[in-house]
This record gives sequence, C-alpha cells and structure tokens, in this order.
Amino acid sequence: MPPEMTPIDGEGQRKRVCYFFDSDVSGFHYGPGHPMKPTRIRMCHSLVMNYGLYKRMEIFRAKPATKREMTQFHSDEYVEFLNKITPSNMNSFIKEQHKYNVGDDCPVFDGLFDYCAISAGGSMEGAARLSRDKCDIAVNWAGGLHHAKKSEASGFCYVNDIVLGILELLRYHTRVLYIDVDVHHGDGVEEAFYTTDRVMTVSFHKYGEYFPGTGELRDVGIGKGKYYALNFPLRDGVTNENYKSIFEPVIRQVMESYDPGAIVLQCGTDSLSGDKLGCFNLSMKGHANCVKFVKSFNKPLLLVGGGGYTMRNVSRCWAYETGLAAGVELGKEIPMNEYYEYFGPDYELDVKASNMDDMNSPEYLDRVKSIVLDHLRQVGGPPSVQVTDVPRLPMDEIVEDDPDEDMVDPNDRRPMRLLDSRRQAEGELSDSDDEGEGGRRDHASHKDRDSSVATGRRFGAAVGIMSTGTTHGVGPSVAPPVASGSGGGQVTSAEQSDMEVDDGVPLAQIAKAKTAAGKTNGAGPSGEATQP
Repeated sequence: MPPEMTPIDGEGQRKRVCYFFDSDVSGFHYGPGHPMKPTRIRMCHSLVMNYGLYKRMEIFRAKPATKREMTQFHSDEYVEFLNKITPSNMNSFIKEQHKYNVGDDCPVFDGLFDYCAISAGGSMEGAARLSRDKCDIAVNWAGGLHHAKKSEASGFCYVNDIVLGILELLRYHTRVLYIDVDVHHGDGVEEAFYTTDRVMTVSFHKYGEYFPGTGELRDVGIGKGKYYALNFPLRDGVTNENYKSIFEPVIRQVMESYDPGAIVLQCGTDSLSGDKLGCFNLSMKGHANCVKFVKSFNKPLLLVGGGGYTMRNVSRCWAYETGLAAGVELGKEIPMNEYYEYFGPDYELDVKASNMDDMNSPEYLDRVKSIVLDHLRQVGGPPSVQVTDVPRLPMDEIVEDDPDEDMVDPNDRRPMRLLDSRRQAEGELSDSDDEGEGGRRDHASHKDRDSSVATGRRFGAAVGIMSTGTTHGVGPSVAPPVASGSGGGQVTSAEQSDMEVDDGVPLAQIAKAKTAAGKTNGAGPSGEATQP
C-alpha cells in the first residue's frame, strides 16, 4: 500500500517546487561525539523519496559553489584557508585556525571545503531558479548555516549559504525578507545586512546566557538598516500556541510594511521539543505551521535547513515540511526506508511536545511583541531602490534553459540531472511497484511461484526513477541477491531488472533456457560452463 499523502485544502494553484539534494553530503563527519551530523539530510531525503514526494517536485543536484562565488560575501583569505586546510596539514595552520575560529565547535575534517561548497551551491542555485521564475519554492535542507561570518567560522557553520543565496536574490528583487526560526539567533545573516534596508532580518530565538549571545530586543540595525533587523528574544519551553501567537502577527505586519520580493525561511529544527541542544517545546506541526504561514503569502520562497541535533526528529520535520511545500500533508505512518529502525518504537511521522514548563508568560510575550511591532512601524513603508541592469554571473549559465535541448538525439542517454527534474503529471497513472496512486492495472501474487515468469518482474523490485544505480535522488538501497557459489558477488541474469528484456521475453524465462543449455554442455558446480 502506498504511503498516505493528503492534498492540503484551500490551496489554489499547485506550487512549482525545486528540491536540492546531493548524496555526497552524508559522507562528511564533523568528528566523534560532535552533535552536528550531516547524515540527517540523507535521512530526510530517504523519507521524502519513500513517501513519493519526488512525483510532485523537481529534484536537482546543485553545482557546488566555487571559491569565487563564496567570496561574494566571505574574504578571499578565509575561503582560501578553508580550501587548503585538512586534518593532515592542520598543524601547519595553528595561527590561522585561531584567527578564523576553527577548532572546537568548528573542527577541521576531511572534505570540509567540499561540504561547504555543496551547502552553498544548493542555496545559490535555489535562489537563482526562484529569481528566474523557474519555481515558486526552492528547498535546500543542506543549507541554513546562519552563524558563519565574513572571515570567521562559528556555531558549526563555515560558509554562510544564506547570505550567498540572498545576494543572488537581490540581483533581481529590490527587497528580501529573511526569517529565522532556529533556537539560536541568526547572527551571521543579521550582521551581513545590518546596515542596509534591502534585506529585513527577523529572528525568533532563545536569548539569555545562550549561544551566540546576540539578538537582543534593542538590536534593530544601524544607518540605512535601522529598524530593518527585528529580534524576538524568547525564554525556555515556548509552546506551539504561544509561538503561533507571536509569529503570525509579527510576520503579517512585516509583509504589509516591507512588501518583500522574495522570502528566505531558515527552518532550524533545534527549536523542536527534545532537541539535544535546544530548549523550546515545539511539536513538528507547531514548527511546520511557520512554513505553512509563510507559504500562504505566495512570494518566491527559499527554504533552508539549519540547526537540529536529534536526527530522527530533524528528518521527520523537514520531510513533513517538504510535503507542505509540495501541497500535501504526509500520512502519520512512516514508509519503509533505509533508516526505518531510527524511527522506532512508534514509527510515526510526528514529534510531540513534552510537559516542560513554558517560561514565557503571556505578559512577557505581549510586551515584547508590542515593542517589535513598534520598531516595525518606524519603517514607514517599503524602501525604494534604483533600477540597474543585472550583471551576468556563472550561475546564470547553470540555471538558464538549454536552447538545444530539443535537438538531442532521443537514443542518447539522458543525464541524471535532467531525469531528476521530471515530475509526475496530475492524474498520471503508473504500473510500477512503488507508485500506487490510481490503482494497479496488472496484478500478480507473490505467493504464486510462477508469477515472476508471467509478468517478467520480481515481486517488490524497484523500477522507474527508484531503480537507478546512483544514490542521487533514490530511496533505500537494497543489496541485490547474490548467485550461489559466485565468488565475485555477481547477480544472475534472472535477477536483473525486466527493463533489459528484448522482444517481450521475460529474463527469468531466458535464464531457465540458459541453465538448461549449460547442463547439457558440461556446466560446473557453480552453474557456469567449465573451461575446456
């Protein structure tokens, strides 16, 4: 039975969603005992694929950001340092490590620069696609590293993909709104745009003897950027109801006063209940309500990840929010996936709030909300920006349509990037095993020993997009059966995909014929013909 996906009521036209994932991201490790685990992004992707969300959006593997692109915000020497430092040569850069705050929270690990490039590339390409009206919502859960500064790593963040994404959006939009629901203050993004009115930053975070120690209510920006930085400091244990009571009125007023051309929403999940480093008490649906509310304004929207250190809850929440972006609410029962055992004992797509005390009294929240709204009234209306020509950058060549695409020989193999960008059309039916919408037209019982011969398909075999040999854009990988007696672990022809069948003859039938022929020609004990 296919996983449940319920279309969201009251939604108008379905949003065009671009989703970015790079399978290499799960191969990076901050080190033993470190709370930041990039594997959580692959766990989320596994849920996204096995729920069937790939049929409702385009999937891309973004081009990793180059050193030149990173230096649009970061200093040249800092980017060069990240590019050349490795665990094997780090002892030669003791002075630089101290200078750039690389060490404890932000360790040096294998592939550090590649990890930063993947994170930044997804946010930059997502922003570029939004700006060119190629999608309505772009999703990059590998991004959201909001603490990184111009020449300094901070809070597990090295390269600030959010700032780079906003800079890309500013090439086409006069004003960009940044919203941060991470439990930690989005200090790196606020600092980058503290003196400009072209970006408004709004952060809801824990404040008071808590990292990074910034984000006080009175921090509102300076110069032209005064009152374009809004901070809502919170105390421990904030609940769904209280969070909604402050988030929605503030964001609604921001949209009316600032009227941004695009929105970036940082969806850090360390604000969920039970996070290893967080101290809020939001449930999954309480956190996801922020995504749903921001989406309702129908502005170009870039969703990025961020904090989140209880992996099973991070992946649950981001998968659910990916569904909301695509216009569906995912069912409670988690489908089989390569990380299924992580979601026990209930195996449900939910993160429940706990019974911890909420230290945010109604009086405190009302007082802070009134001050934030008063700061917002100082804005007076959307600032104007002089129109100029948009300069061309390397990113333009990546996202622009290939005019020669229609001239490609249909017999040539399509690149994976193009195949992943295909979406299932509304109302389209499919006979593949993993797509059950609309019902199956051809049925075969797995209890019938000959059913695989009758249909040319093994029961439960993945076909279509899920059967690709690459880990990019696929769900759980299942080891293929190994032929008995074959030392090299080769798969027999009867166990190959029926995609390779010629003239409609099932491979299982061909294999039986070959086996029979082999026995008459002196086959050895392994089933292979012996050498003369």
